[in-house]
Amino acid sequence: MKYVIINGSPRKKNTWKMVEQAKSNLDGDFEEIHLMAEQIHLCRGCFNCIMESEENCPHHDKVKSIVDKIYDADGIIIASPVYAMNVPALLKNFFDHTAYLYHRPEFFTKKALIIVSTAGAGHNDVAKYIDETLRHWGVNKCYKITYRCGGKDSIDEDNINKISQKFRKDVESGKFHSPKFSDIIFYNVWRAMALTEDPIEPDKKFWFDTGLVNHDFAPEVKLNPVKKAFAKLMFFVLKRVMK
Repeated sequence: MKYVIINGSPRKKNTWKMVEQAKSNLDGDFEEIHLMAEQIHLCRGCFNCIMESEENCPHHDKVKSIVDKIYDADGIIIASPVYAMNVPALLKNFFDHTAYLYHRPEFFTKKALIIVSTAGAGHNDVAKYIDETLRHWGVNKCYKITYRCGGKDSIDEDNINKISQKFRKDVESGKFHSPKFSDIIFYNVWRAMALTEDPIEPDKKFWFDTGLVNHDFAPEVKLNPVKKAFAKLMFFVLKRVMK
């Protein structure tokens, strides 16, 4: 198995200790990406990645090298401390550069482990935000490890071991989880938008080139009859609303 680790912390303290403990429960090769070292320029909010294609991002080369490593990995690990009740600027900046993946999700066969530490509070909210971002990327399943260290150099090894072992077994299983209803809605929002009279051209190209425009959800991920009917209904309604 291949795992890519995206470290959103500018230093290696409790968050990284948690990562190292999680790694001890995973079998495979690890690609470590420390965002501090990547020195990605701040997102300009130019919308090029969405309106013209991600290749037109002024920082495309830096971002693409990381996204390519996510493509190549079987499992994704996102590590983040809590800074001012949110993710550090390093990680937020990277997420901002991947805004196009909200429109053009691609990681439907990937699973992720989210690791968050804090001295005081905000760990659950930060983990939830990262989970939400990855789900918009298309990620099939996210596991979360959060820990409040109270300002001490400590980690909860038992909890890390328990959750990281579940993550490993899931990655190795090759099976995919049924999406949430909200994931089905967002999928069909972008799918329907590709069929409007005035679509965002890179979106239209993506949905048609991948063939996803013809599917209720990513074909690798099976929907039960209820969710399949729900997806069809959402697509029908959204097409009419966005016409």
